[in-house]
Amino acid sequence: MNQGRAQEGAAEQAHAAPSGARHPGLFETRATGIILVIVLLLLWEASVRFGVINSVNWPAFSAVVRALFAGVVSGELPTVLVSTLWSMFRGFALGCAIAVPLGFAIALFEPARWLLQPSLELLRPIPIPAIIPPLIFLLGIGDGLKLFSVAFATLFPVALNTISGVLAVDTVYRQVARTFGVTRLTALRHVVFPASLPFILAGLRTSLAIALVVTVVTEMIVGQEGIGYYLMTMQYALRAADMYAAVIILAVAAYLINRAFLAWEAHVIRWARLRESAGGDAW
Repeated sequence: MNQGRAQEGAAEQAHAAPSGARHPGLFETRATGIILVIVLLLLWEASVRFGVINSVNWPAFSAVVRALFAGVVSGELPTVLVSTLWSMFRGFALGCAIAVPLGFAIALFEPARWLLQPSLELLRPIPIPAIIPPLIFLLGIGDGLKLFSVAFATLFPVALNTISGVLAVDTVYRQVARTFGVTRLTALRHVVFPASLPFILAGLRTSLAIALVVTVVTEMIVGQEGIGYYLMTMQYALRAADMYAAVIILAVAAYLINRAFLAWEAHVIRWARLRESAGGDAW
């Protein structure tokens, strides 16, 4: 009897433990990450001030901050950043507009799967820098090249996540829709698409970072404007402080874009977050 009561008490404690309040540890807070960044920047400054690194290619962080401030005030850095983001978002939108319908077609129609998925898997591993030289012959060095490169890189994560999301939709949902006489198109819009939306948004978030990287790399190779072209120009001019200032403003922009997307994603699929917090059994 006592052993049974002891086991029941242990089980109750095990179930109660996760629901109890737990204070975050030293290395589990966002403030710790901010402190780490500040420490690294101070070490950067100290490495130059105390002569640990003596190179024209490694300026003091204070010099980079001055170059960043001057570039922002003059409008030079915002101009090149906006040019890059404009190219990125256009290519990203184009790639997503192709990828989502393509993913649905491959997931829902077996002929499309047999026809298109081998090509998708064949082209997916090709790195973007490898296809830029032949694209120059076909598209020149204008916006068409950048748009195609970004759309090409964006397409695969979104399409593959869309395929996974559609295939992961519970068949019960489709059967219920069929039982109530819902048309295939209506079921696709109101059942399949919402159920697969968390997968699609995960692909969009991944592709968003890829789109920015590909845009900058393309501008470095063939660009005549944008922050990638600016970085190469500053490198050739031996203006290291301006080059690092451009890297910093690019990193800040990427962080803000990611945070904005996460906030939008949380709003769009709030129901999925509620389902996760409920353990998935109440839905």
